[in-house]
Amino acid sequence: MMVVGIVAVCAVLLVLAFLVPRLSHHPQRGTQRTLGVGSRAGGKAPGVLGRALSKPFRSSSKAVGRSGSAGRRARGRMPF
Repeated sequence: MMVVGIVAVCAVLLVLAFLVPRLSHHPQRGTQRTLGVGSRAGGKAPGVLGRALSKPFRSSSKAVGRSGSAGRRARGRMPF
């Protein structure tokens, strides 16, 4: 279920970044901040378990950042 939610957030950010690049930074940072809280909470578990619990949040945060930047980059390459 979390995977579907992250994919939906990435898709919304991609479209938002393409349509209104300046307004897309705030939702992107908010989403990454929320995922960072989950990553830090999971990382408090000891040893390997902590790394395993925080990894989905880290990779989701990277995906959100990539989709936002991809939308802004595509908008910048538009011919008009």
